Amino acid sequence: MIRVTLPDGSARELQRGTTAGDVARSIGAGLAKAALAARINGEVRDLERPIEADVSLAIVTSKDEADALELVRHDYAHVLAEAVQNLFPGTQITFGPATDDGFYYDFAPKDRPFTDEDLPAIEAEMRKVIARDEKLVREVWTRDQLIARFKDQGETFKAEWAAELPAGEELTIYRAGAWLDMCRGPHLPSTGKLDPNAFKLTRVSGAYWRGDQKNAMLSRVYGTGWLNKKQLDEHLTRLEEAGKRDHRKIGQEMDLFHLQSEAQGSVFWHPKGYLLWRQLEAYMRRRLDASAYVEVKTPQLMDARQWEQSGHWGKYRENMFVVPDEIPNAEEEGPILSGDADLMALKPMNCPAHVLIFRQGIKSYRDLPIRMAEFGCCHRNEPHGALHGIMRVRQFTQDDAHIFCREDQLIEEIRDFCDLLDSVYRDLGFDSYAIKLALRPEKRFGSDEMWDKAEAILREAVKVAGRATEEFGWEELPGEGAFYAPKLEFHLTDAIGRTWQVGTIQADTVLPDRLDASYVGEDGQRHRPVMLHRAILGTFERFIGILIEHHAGRFPAWLSPVQAVVATIVSDADDFANAAVAKLQAAGLRVEADLRNEKINYKVREHSLAKVPYLLVVGKREAEEGTVAVRKLGAEGGQEVMKLDDFVARLVREATPPDLARAG
Repeated sequence: MIRVTLPDGSARELQRGTTAGDVARSIGAGLAKAALAARINGEVRDLERPIEADVSLAIVTSKDEADALELVRHDYAHVLAEAVQNLFPGTQITFGPATDDGFYYDFAPKDRPFTDEDLPAIEAEMRKVIARDEKLVREVWTRDQLIARFKDQGETFKAEWAAELPAGEELTIYRAGAWLDMCRGPHLPSTGKLDPNAFKLTRVSGAYWRGDQKNAMLSRVYGTGWLNKKQLDEHLTRLEEAGKRDHRKIGQEMDLFHLQSEAQGSVFWHPKGYLLWRQLEAYMRRRLDASAYVEVKTPQLMDARQWEQSGHWGKYRENMFVVPDEIPNAEEEGPILSGDADLMALKPMNCPAHVLIFRQGIKSYRDLPIRMAEFGCCHRNEPHGALHGIMRVRQFTQDDAHIFCREDQLIEEIRDFCDLLDSVYRDLGFDSYAIKLALRPEKRFGSDEMWDKAEAILREAVKVAGRATEEFGWEELPGEGAFYAPKLEFHLTDAIGRTWQVGTIQADTVLPDRLDASYVGEDGQRHRPVMLHRAILGTFERFIGILIEHHAGRFPAWLSPVQAVVATIVSDADDFANAAVAKLQAAGLRVEADLRNEKINYKVREHSLAKVPYLLVVGKREAEEGTVAVRKLGAEGGQEVMKLDDFVARLVREATPPDLARAG
């Protein structure tokens, strides 16, 4: 007999080999029908897998959304693979995981690569597979059985992968009728548990076998999968809205920036885009000044030995741009770099340089905390395929800072940072964000005692700040900390419900030790400071991309590159338009004139597309009366005629940055 403990604390003595499905059926027909899988000792398993020892057990249903979505997306991937092999005999299967919003599967087609035109037929076949309601049966095979089966079926990719698995290890396959695939699982009880109307195939792309460009090119079919049609429809609506908000599209319409192959992974900021950057930077600088940060500037290039000492060389070397310390004479024979050549590297982060500034001169315990900030330009050699607009780039500027403090100052410093971050996010239009604690990774520096202390401090600081609550989505993430420190992550929620991991703060004792940073304590002895790595925006490039998509380009007036345009209806109003622009500019506003010989409706459409907050239309009557016809972007009800001076006062109020408005 075995003992099965249920979520309510009750326990049952059951026969060894009983399944979670048996338990669900014994509780009631409703639960048995709703059951998708089981969580056994915290691990999700198949519903009909025998239980061989005492366990805690919870039945997974669609109410357990995270687990349920992972299961259905995994199953949609298997159904996709079966459907493709039904439609295109001779196609080889490789791998098909679940993703954050769906699934994909990589195929080696027999005759030709798949295209988007193939997707409707594949979707129809997937629905037939689901309708057959085949049981998904888990079987344990040996490695040799797998290899023999795949070779016999002409599945060379699967056979190659199976041959690399440990000899003697029991491996699992899942069978749906006659079709099978190698998989760890878990899976739903049958394909019929999937909603045939809750998935959609979205696109086809190329992908290299095992991600290596030296290997064969495969066809990757992407799909999105959900628990029901309502969720799918909501997701497709979000995708449609996200397409309208795409920062690359809006950035072009507003003439903010562009990207091109001559500077892969770097941004060409246009005048209007850089105006937006400068407003954001000026705002952040004022907030830092008010919070007693000191601003520094550190070198772009540093000796590789410095990065080795800090520990980054071993962890980030493949993502660093490395150059020789001295370029040999071009006429000399031999390679440009010999094995013992001195190397320099463009900095991928600012922290080691800040420690070097801290080490200049003797620091006393009375000097701490030192809050050292830098809008530091960094470079990381991201793969070409990972680059995405201005969201994922190779050259970026961080709103970086490091707080050097004593252990007894940590809680207060982290609490103050949380308050500052909260205020900044709300000023920028983000009212919702979540806080997550990323805990020690498997590969890390420092002792377990050090990690215990650092993690406990972050937990306590968030509690003291009043944010370890459901309102802030408090969650702990095992294994996701940096190699030198645990970290708090701040995840913004944008206008259409997407989340973005942006801010972070990390409590680090490793780097000060590796780079020999110290201060003189009250006892006259040397002590190591704790180093808080922190950022609010993360990087300017990515945060501006998020801002663009969150506001759909309709920035609040204080951030907008152009706050108003004065557009004429007739040339007789040109002089008044120029005078109006001069008056607005004299009030510190960013205003342009549009005196072109174009119809006013054309001008309205053009400036609306450019997301200008206010369009001031002036004709002969307005020029005579000293008024402007005000059209506010996105407002209903047409235009409002105002005295020019009244509008100047109104826009000055709206265009005042929120921190300055609070200061009066």
